[in-house]
Amino acid sequence: MILSFKNGRTELDLTLGFLGNSALQGGGFVNAIEFFVPVPLHWSRRLVRGYNQSLVLAKKLKHPTAKINTDLVRIRYTKPQTSLAITNFEAYAAKRARNVAGAFAVRYGHKLAGRRICLVDDIKTTGATLNECAKTLKQAGASKVFALVLAVAGQKIS
Repeated sequence: MILSFKNGRTELDLTLGFLGNSALQGGGFVNAIEFFVPVPLHWSRRLVRGYNQSLVLAKKLKHPTAKINTDLVRIRYTKPQTSLAITNFEAYAAKRARNVAGAFAVRYGHKLAGRRICLVDDIKTTGATLNECAKTLKQAGASKVFALVLAVAGQKIS
């Protein structure tokens, strides 16, 4: 469903928004957040796709006070994380981390210092993108960074 949503099936936003709100309410941090920050796409990828799926999801989240903030930006093009070859999970995770290292920045004049942020993304595989975004937000002064994702992929079940 998420892959379809990323590839043009934007009408799935209602169902995915419902799932996102359910996860938000059960996450234990709903009362702590001040801003929803969608994981940004590079401008060229957004131009091709026509939308940022994380921003669409963030707009579906219901919260009495938290606002959407788009001051986190992707400053360089990166290969799609799914295009990186998998040899083993550890090597794959390292490759994904290198791919997004330094790819994000916070806009000049942002209002994130001292704030509690909830990053919003569709899927977490290794956590490389979320970790890099969180690192960038913390360097910009965010006091706490939480993450809300709709799915977790590539996890080993024992």
